Amino acid sequence: MNIILTEAANFRVKEMINEEPGENLFLRVGVGGGGCSGLTYGMGFDDKIIEGDQTFEDHGLKVVVDKNSAPLLDGVTIDFKQNLQGGGFTIDNPNAISTCGCGHSFKTAENEGQPAKQCDC
Repeated sequence: MNIILTEAANFRVKEMINEEPGENLFLRVGVGGGGCSGLTYGMGFDDKIIEGDQTFEDHGLKVVVDKNSAPLLDGVTIDFKQNLQGGGFTIDNPNAISTCGCGHSFKTAENEGQPAKQCDC
């Protein structure tokens, strides 16, 4: 599995982890059902490894992906962009054959997921 975090994304995640209570936190990245296109990206902090999780380290940042999400996220680039309205993470997924307008949901040729009845974009 290959996930790339840009320098900006890595820096911002580390800043956010430092603001969180708890110790030994890492970034968990995953995929769930829903969104306009069928699958949604999820990112959050965790401190527990589950059997089957795949882990890697990127410039001192521990990243964990569950076994079901790993094939859907292989080759993904996660970036953090700052603009006048604030900032946010963007995900470039070479596996996606379709994405919603806001970029938060997608589908692949092998997995269309379950689209939500109403889109939140």
